[in-house]
Amino acid sequence: MLESLITSKTRIKLLLKFFLNANTQSYLRSLEQEFGESTNAIRVELNRLEDVGLLKSESEGNRKLFGANIKHPLFNDIHNIIRKHIGIDKIIEEVVEKLGDLNKVYLVGDFARGIDGKIIDLYIIASKIDREYLARLIQKLEIKISRKIRVMVLKPKESKEYLEKEEVMLIWEN
Repeated sequence: MLESLITSKTRIKLLLKFFLNANTQSYLRSLEQEFGESTNAIRVELNRLEDVGLLKSESEGNRKLFGANIKHPLFNDIHNIIRKHIGIDKIIEEVVEKLGDLNKVYLVGDFARGIDGKIIDLYIIASKIDREYLARLIQKLEIKISRKIRVMVLKPKESKEYLEKEEVMLIWEN
């Protein structure tokens, strides 16, 4: 859907990178390696997004560090569009709300770092959960959003060690 609205694949990658997780920051060279595209194509899109105020930057030596401008009036709207594009809204609607007794749900892995992929990794923090029902919900949802979903269910006591090891993004909290 997003591809029909925004024709630049580089711009879509940048929006995913910076607007899915607002804490994400990156340099031009690291984006070149991550995206596998020329620095010129990425620089043009970074400059466009910075010129309209969607991205902010700061200089560190001879490098420029980019990040989302969370104070921009369209930040929340773009953030929500990106979440819908990935399917996070569907995960919350069709899995989290139907399971009930959950504490928190975290996005981990590539998506937590703002990198698009075919697999959505989640940590579900819950004291008690019906794993068979969760598996059925996930299976149905994977068809709807055309992405694989991997879930790790953790008890609140054991979750701390996992959350410290990886970059995580809280997407739902009870």
